[in-house]
Amino acid sequence: MNTFRTIVNVKEQENKMSYDAHLLFMGSCFAGNIGKYFEETGFNALVNPFGVLYNPFSIAKSIDRLIDANNYQKTDLIFHNQVWQSFDHHSSFNRLSQQECLSNINQSLKRGSDFITNANYLFITFGTAWIYQLKDTKKVVSNCHKFPSSLFTRQLITQQQIIERYTSLFDKLYRLNPSLKIILTVSPVRHWKDGAHGNQISKAHLLLAIDELCNQFKNTTYFPAYEILLDDLRDYRFFDSDMLHPSNEAIQYIRSKFIETFLNSSAIEFANQMKKITDALHHRPFNEQSEQYHKFLQKNIHKIDQIEQKFNNVSLSSFKSAFISLLSKHIK
Repeated sequence: MNTFRTIVNVKEQENKMSYDAHLLFMGSCFAGNIGKYFEETGFNALVNPFGVLYNPFSIAKSIDRLIDANNYQKTDLIFHNQVWQSFDHHSSFNRLSQQECLSNINQSLKRGSDFITNANYLFITFGTAWIYQLKDTKKVVSNCHKFPSSLFTRQLITQQQIIERYTSLFDKLYRLNPSLKIILTVSPVRHWKDGAHGNQISKAHLLLAIDELCNQFKNTTYFPAYEILLDDLRDYRFFDSDMLHPSNEAIQYIRSKFIETFLNSSAIEFANQMKKITDALHHRPFNEQSEQYHKFLQKNIHKIDQIEQKFNNVSLSSFKSAFISLLSKHIK
């Protein structure tokens, strides 16, 4: 026996992503981890315009809002613990000023609304099938924002409820953007507050619903991040210190599987070249005033120009500006 692990084989995709594809990532922190990589390597990617979302109903509601481009009003905000916030958004949108909170939410909404119309791929990660509803309005919240638990009811949504909600949503999405391809996955992060059994039941509801949706919609596919971590990387050394979240090594491995599955050769080449640019941008020299460091910055500015010339339809102006800023900052 030469193999001492179970390798999860991911189905090869026929039509893979190009380097100039528009990629929208929504859902749990796992979607954020994958999406952040594509943002940082110069892809046209947008990650979680509502912040991190965990349950399918909240994710669906946010996508509906992007499609409708329906702005939030001051009456949609709540004031709690000395900050303004929204039950539809992650706490990263919280602000001391009501106007600043509202402006930030609507700016992100507009960007997401503009983006989804022309997106080539929508990557959705479900985290849990447990939802929280406000008792007085029955509204499903995306984040409880540390309000008293007595204000909410907790419910496990069923496989059928998820299928019905997303059948309607996907029909709406495909009317807006007929060529859109949707990639679904389940976060490998275990929700331990639900208990070991409760977490498994929750994940099972998500997996069964996704399987039916993939059978129902031809442009929808599943990426097995959950199975890769729990079956392929079946060892606690691939988990963070809380023993629930994947380690950096695990995230990189799952990401490499994702890249191998969904990116074409030109996109992989683009990602590899841009990863070197990103690493160079984060490099901190011993002497920032040295001629050697200045040449290093100028060399990377030139590399960015070469990448833009080789790969059409990409704009790397933000990367170039970052190097120019470093260069002007340290030249005296």
